[in-house]
Amino acid sequence: MSAETTTTERPTYILTRAEVRAVDRVSPSFVRVTFGGDELFEFGTPGEVFDSRIKLVFPPASGILPPIDRSSHDWWGSYLAVPEEERGSMRTYSVRELRVTEAGTEVVVDFVLHLEPGLTGPASLWASGAAVGQELFLVGPRRGVTEHGGAEYEPGSARSVVLVGDETAAPAIARILEDAPRDVRGVAFIEVPTPADILAIDAPADVEVHWLPRDAGELHGLTLIPAVLGYLGDADAAEEIRVKDIDTEDLLWETPDYSGLGEDITVTDAPAERYFWIAGESGVVTTLRRHLVKDLGIDRSQVAFMGYWRRGVAMRG
Repeated sequence: MSAETTTTERPTYILTRAEVRAVDRVSPSFVRVTFGGDELFEFGTPGEVFDSRIKLVFPPASGILPPIDRSSHDWWGSYLAVPEEERGSMRTYSVRELRVTEAGTEVVVDFVLHLEPGLTGPASLWASGAAVGQELFLVGPRRGVTEHGGAEYEPGSARSVVLVGDETAAPAIARILEDAPRDVRGVAFIEVPTPADILAIDAPADVEVHWLPRDAGELHGLTLIPAVLGYLGDADAAEEIRVKDIDTEDLLWETPDYSGLGEDITVTDAPAERYFWIAGESGVVTTLRRHLVKDLGIDRSQVAFMGYWRRGVAMRG
């Protein structure tokens, strides 16, 4: 996210100090943190959250938040100017819920807990010990500003949607379904570590939600990919998926009107039958992209492919 501005120089994003109001361990792999505070009064637009991404700045070991110049549009430059050992860590998350009442605004974030040695990071460690009263910085869209970026879900006039992701994409999928029109049709596939990680989603009646718990020790994608390909009618490919078939390329990020690979995208005026939104571990997303676009011939302009993280790589920012 950058400090973009509108034509009136009003920042499209806000950088706020947010306080932990509640911490709930909702499943073995998810901890739900509710943030509040007077500075959140301009954050977000209820009902238009979908898969909006926000930045969270976690304090360094000292527990003291970095001195970011929040009066400047260039908050990013101010953050980078802080010595590395003092600036803490910045990570990207999806909004699970946005509550706006007369009492104030609350932002709810579901954190995935990866606490195994060698796999954990600063965000997971922070979430595992989060307590009411702690503070961090939150960067997100300003209320009422629609052209802020940070959200990719745009089904347009598609007649149905297909949502696919692992546990890191589960909060975004849940928010998409809860903000979507009640008459939307489609299906969602969500792969999670254990059966106990299946969480409630207020999905539209005509959207089937399939939770796919992994077997103990199983790698990401070995449950999700076959389920999606089987649903799309590619039974042979679904039967043949093995660990070696999952790509390990760099982070993939492609939307109906943007290609991180630099490909030309032809946007047609004809209404799409289905819109695909696929996010999670980048190798899994890339593998699904290959099958959908190359093998099944699904038009690139109908799909958003987003690598949220990459196996074996500590993500930053």
